[in-house]
Order: sequence, then C-alpha cells, then structure tokens
Amino acid sequence: MSRQHIEDGNGSGGYPADILRAESGRAESGLLAAGRPATEASGRRRGTRWDSHADRVEPPWLPSEGTDVLLVTGNPRLQAEAERIVAALGVELRTAASAEEALPHWDSAGTVLLGSDIRELPPRRRAPAVLLGLAAEGDRLWQLAAGLGAERVAVLPEGAAWLAEHLSRSQAPDPGGLVLGLTGACGGAGASTAAIWLAQEAGAHGIRTLLIDGDPRGGGLELSLAAEDTPGLRWPDLADAKGSIDPEQLAGSLPTAGGFAFLSWPGTRDRAAQPDALAVAAVMDAGRRAFELVVVDIGRGTEPLRGFAWDCDRILVVSPAQLRAAVAAARLLQDLPPVDAALVVRGGKGSALDAGVIAESLGLRLHALLPELRGTAAAAETGRLLDFGKRRAVRRFAAPVLDLLEDGAE
Repeated sequence: MSRQHIEDGNGSGGYPADILRAESGRAESGLLAAGRPATEASGRRRGTRWDSHADRVEPPWLPSEGTDVLLVTGNPRLQAEAERIVAALGVELRTAASAEEALPHWDSAGTVLLGSDIRELPPRRRAPAVLLGLAAEGDRLWQLAAGLGAERVAVLPEGAAWLAEHLSRSQAPDPGGLVLGLTGACGGAGASTAAIWLAQEAGAHGIRTLLIDGDPRGGGLELSLAAEDTPGLRWPDLADAKGSIDPEQLAGSLPTAGGFAFLSWPGTRDRAAQPDALAVAAVMDAGRRAFELVVVDIGRGTEPLRGFAWDCDRILVVSPAQLRAAVAAARLLQDLPPVDAALVVRGGKGSALDAGVIAESLGLRLHALLPELRGTAAAAETGRLLDFGKRRAVRRFAAPVLDLLEDGAE
C-alpha cells in the first residue's frame, strides 16, 4: 500500500520503533475482521461450507467489495468538508459519529475516512484509508495517523482537491508500481549510493524505474550520476504542480541515466523553488502510475521524511555497522510511517558490529549488506557511481530489489 499524505507544509509523522508488527497486524485483521470465525465446527472443512443434504460445496464467504465511503467523525467541520467532497463525486456516503456507531458498516465500506477526533479503532477492524484532520493539529495528527495505521493523511480544507482525486481513483483502483524508500540512519550511511545502485540494477533487468531525489538540501543526486547537464525536468520545474499529473507525460519529460529515469534537485548553488506537499503528492502519484519501480532517496531531515516517507510502500533503513549508527537507527524508526521496513547494513568482515545483531536489536529484517568498496566516496564526488554499480559485489547487493517487486505483485 502506498503511503501518501497531504499537508500545509508543516505536518509531521511518527511511528513506534516496533515497526514490522504493522504488517502482521494488518494480516491478522483480514479474514477474522471480515467475519470469518477463527475455527470451524467439527465436520466442516476450513475454507468451504458443506451442505449436509447434498453433495455440494459452496464457495467461502468473502466480504463484499463496496464502493461507498464511510465517514467516522463527530467533528462538524470535518464532516462538512468531507460531505462536500463526496457529494461532488456522486459517491454514496455513510456517516457515523463514533467508532461504535460505524461498526456495522466498517467491513463492507469501500473506503473508510476517519476524523482525528476518533482516537481508537473498533477491535479487529482494518485501518482507515485516510485520516482527516485540520492544519492546527500539527504534529499530533501525524502521530495519531501512525498509531492507527492510516494509509494516508489529508489536512482539510487544504487537501480537499487531493482527497477528491483519491476517492475518485479508489472507485477503480490501479495500484501502480512499487515505491521503495531509502533513508540513512546517520549522515554518510550510504542511502543515496544504495538508491542509485538499486535503480541501476532494476533498470538493467528491464524494469521501468524512476529514481527520486527526496532531499532538497542534499546537493542534487544528479551530481553523483554525472547527469547535471542531461535535459529534463528537475524538482523546481514541478513546484507549481497541482492536482493530477499525466503519468506518461511526466515519464517522457524526465532525464535518464544508467538505464533509469530520475528526478533530482539541481546540483547548483542557486536557490531553487520548492514544491509544496500538494505538488509532491501529485508527482509521487504520477510516478507510481508511470513506473514499475520508484526508488526514493528520502534523506534524513524531518521535512523529507514528512514529504516522502508516507508515499512509500516499503522503506529500507541504511546503517553502517557501528554502535552509534545503530542507536541513531532506533531513533529514526520512531519517525517512520507504518509501512514494512527492513535494514541494510553497510560494512564488511572487519566491521565493528555484526549485521544480524543490529537487525535483531532494532526488530527489523536484514534485507541486504551494502559492500564497502574502496573509492566509493570518491566515485560519488566525481559522478562515477554508475561505473561502480556494474561490479559483481554491488549487483549481488542490489539483486534483492527484484524480489521486492515479486513480493509486491503477490
């Protein structure tokens, strides 16, 4: 699932350190939440229902795929805003002032919108698709969204246009490609390098791939690709983007290097126009629909985390095999949204800490080991990282990205 957010430019997000339990929790809330009992009576086979009077097998009960919208809030302002948006779309809307009142309709609803005044979900029910809130709520809104496992956040009325488009697309959903984010546990962890190599490996296998530079203060990812003179759009060109962006037009306007498209901040000293959260959301959505894989170099600052991490389906935390980096990674996990996260450890045989020990201490799955190759830092400075990406050790590190794509297709 994608993690997309709309804000007024000052929102934030957070998530408990025990991040991997989010996926198992959602899996648990599937069939059981839909009404199927955990155990079946004696004489019946799990997954089917037998008619004792005839040799007939009926298909198992499955929840209906509703197209209506369930709005759960007791906040009059949020209700009025949501009702206006849904009415314009011509979609059926059910309203409930509390989670208890919404319970009979929760599982059958096509989309669940939850107001920020609702602090707890009904037991064993799926997380809301969108948490609705007001700009004045600030950090509390994003902390609540992370705690509830909300897929997206919409700050109203600023995010009304995005919410309308999201609800419209949900009537005929197209999941699009996988959005994979990378962020470093500390400065110099190697997240940007890893992101480039992952995009390069995917492109080498014929996967339509987009690399996104998510750190406006990172100096411009294009410099590490020696592609600063390559024609195509950069982030400042999209600063005024609003609403829907045509996916194919975006794809055709982006520069390419190493077999993949990229969207970078300019590698210049000039002050660049920065797109707001609405523009970032529009670009990320178009990228997802145009490419099979979107690799996002998120960066470590609060702004990039809020702006890009919530759009990611999965996040890789890159950490050197060092104690201080591991501690920094533990703190970083508290700022990540509720998506599947895994660990990439940079190091070798002489590293101070064992990669498996670091992963276990953080409660994360160890995704891969990022090799420490002599000259990598210099290659990044001189734009030769793509040459290093062809080495066997790098390709061995990057190969699991293909497994992520296969897992996402299941």
